Amino acid sequence: MKIDLFIDGQEAEAVSKRTFDRKNPVTGAVATTAPAAGKADVDRAVAAADAAFASWSKTGPSERRALLNKAADEMEAMTDEFISAYVDEVGCTGPWAGFNAMFAAKILREAAAMTTQLKGEVIPSDKPGTLAMAQKKPVGVLVGMAPWNAAIILGVRAVAMPIACGNTVILKASEKCPRVHMLIGEVFRRAGLPNGVLNVVTHSAEDAPEVVSALIAHPKTRRINFTGSTRVGRIIAEQAGKHLKPCLLELGGKAPLVVLEDADIDAAVNAACFGAFMNQGQICMSTERVIVDDKIADEFVKKFTEKTAGLPVGKPTEQVVIGSVVDMDTVEKVDGLIDSAVQMGAKVTTGGAPKDSTVMPPTIVDHVTDAMPLFTEESFGPVVCVIRARDTDHAVELANTTEYGLSSAVFGSDITRALDVADRLNAGICHINGPTVQDEAQMPFGGVKDSGYGRFGSQQGIDAFTETRWITIEQPGQHYPF
Repeated sequence: MKIDLFIDGQEAEAVSKRTFDRKNPVTGAVATTAPAAGKADVDRAVAAADAAFASWSKTGPSERRALLNKAADEMEAMTDEFISAYVDEVGCTGPWAGFNAMFAAKILREAAAMTTQLKGEVIPSDKPGTLAMAQKKPVGVLVGMAPWNAAIILGVRAVAMPIACGNTVILKASEKCPRVHMLIGEVFRRAGLPNGVLNVVTHSAEDAPEVVSALIAHPKTRRINFTGSTRVGRIIAEQAGKHLKPCLLELGGKAPLVVLEDADIDAAVNAACFGAFMNQGQICMSTERVIVDDKIADEFVKKFTEKTAGLPVGKPTEQVVIGSVVDMDTVEKVDGLIDSAVQMGAKVTTGGAPKDSTVMPPTIVDHVTDAMPLFTEESFGPVVCVIRARDTDHAVELANTTEYGLSSAVFGSDITRALDVADRLNAGICHINGPTVQDEAQMPFGGVKDSGYGRFGSQQGIDAFTETRWITIEQPGQHYPF
């Protein structure tokens, strides 16, 4: 299918007329032909957003709320279109694509509810006769950059709260799912969003550096939000810092699930299986390390292996739990991590990387140590390692032995001790007796360390996408010292 850019409410070709193809990772057929935008197209999109800001920033909260709720209605109505495009471009399963559309609608409704929550405060002033206030104001033109792995959820998250706060936005689509991200623009068009408030730009992989740099450097863009790898996040933060533009960065993860010796083993197995293999492990919150007390490790691994080995695997168009990863590069990376771990003494209990397919069975690697690359490197594929801990303190030490800090979890029957463990885990998110993969639109979502900074969701999202201004009303006849 051929698509166009979405600029100022209209479909448009790239100025250069160039296009690129996104191929289905399973069949190899062309899924989408999209415009290969460059700097000139960025300039057009920013100009449209800048022109729309004056009016949109003054639009009342009730009108913004109504439009966002209408967008949520349209998202739900377009679910089948999103599923078809997402499975075709990325190779995910239909249920994952459908969940994305459902959750994205929730994000839109939560953003709609927040339009009346841009609250300021009155601050006591030492200056006689002065009323001092702090006000939340929209920033201007914002840039949202979304990845392919939860493309609908993260694409909508990149734009919903900024729009709710009165900003205008350019969404930079992922080159791996340009049609999915362009459909987000169509959702807002059908909802009646004024022209220019949201613009969507696609680009080829080779043009990504030019497009990203142009978006960050443009004098009219004021803030950046990016969800993706830590490697690219560092580049974006460095460029944004050069231009003194704040960033909200949600980056990589190596989420630990700690299983204490008093844990409900069956419950921990269920959570580990879901957290490790949902969307083929291609989620920033995916359970990549299960750190289990050695006293129960054998029983846990036996049950974990049995459950994982029974998961249906196959083409994403079939009735399966495990579909395709995004490309063969992922298979090769995961295969390398597994091989190196086995060479260093680890044991594969089920699964293993295929040699000629992007459909990879879920894989468990037991007896992993912190000396192995599989322990430290984000795999972003359907593989999870099991690490055996001597005791609770050792489990916490192992969990924190990582440069990442996004999501985490701990299972244990003694809630007081489990809460103490949660307090000691260096992560922006921790779930007690729940999976590492979990999100709600109203929750403050984000990480620490190399997993980024800033928070999406709730009041923290408003703080990320507004400026706080100090305003005073004073006595005109006040006394001055000279």
